[in-house]
Amino acid sequence: MNPELLLSRIRVVLCRPSHPGNIGAAARAMKTMGLRELCLVAPKRFPDAEADTRATGAVDLLRQATVVDSLDAALAGCVFAVAMSARQRDLGPPVGAPRESVARLLAEAKQGPVALVFGNETVGLSNEEVLRCQAAVTIPTDPGFSSLNLGSAVQLLCYECRMTAFAGRPPLGGQTVTPFASPLATADENEGLLRHLEAVMTATGFFNPAQPGRLLPKLRRLFSRARLEKEEINILRGILAATQTGTGHGRKG
Repeated sequence: MNPELLLSRIRVVLCRPSHPGNIGAAARAMKTMGLRELCLVAPKRFPDAEADTRATGAVDLLRQATVVDSLDAALAGCVFAVAMSARQRDLGPPVGAPRESVARLLAEAKQGPVALVFGNETVGLSNEEVLRCQAAVTIPTDPGFSSLNLGSAVQLLCYECRMTAFAGRPPLGGQTVTPFASPLATADENEGLLRHLEAVMTATGFFNPAQPGRLLPKLRRLFSRARLEKEEINILRGILAATQTGTGHGRKG
């Protein structure tokens, strides 16, 4: 299935968010990863200017966000839901790692809309809310400091969704740039550089042709491993030519 279509079927649900800034941060996290459906369950303050500020370019997601009064309403139409949980609970679905949980989420998204459900910043999801979901996920933070911002948690799981949807190779964003590269040098151009370098090393006394040792084979191996480009060959030979003339003006030998 088309990756963008899969991502469009993922609904991010924030249950009882108390800080509008976190709602904005979550919207921004979603948009950067290609998710667009945001649902808020009983937010304390929304809409709010702080949410708009933190959204930074994703205000459109806030404007089209759905606001409901219960998780049941938020999950209407969904065929599968994953709850964000910081711990394993006595009741409820087993808690999985992000990558495996997201893989299951996207597999279910082929059948219809699915949801990622996040709890309140302070208390998370209630047991009753987790039981409304078919799976749970936890982010394996450092046990010594496990506090994770809501926006950061949304960003991490949205990233995993994008990577999984595109089988680990999503298209890169940003403007197209001209590659900073020239064609690879040919075998004879590499040989010309090696001969030029040998002449300069001999003239400066660095290399003794009567006792060559393994210097030239090692240099040949170095250049072979580097796979020099034509422009790089020209630069190096220009430096060598300048060394030979002592004028600072290189010439190609």
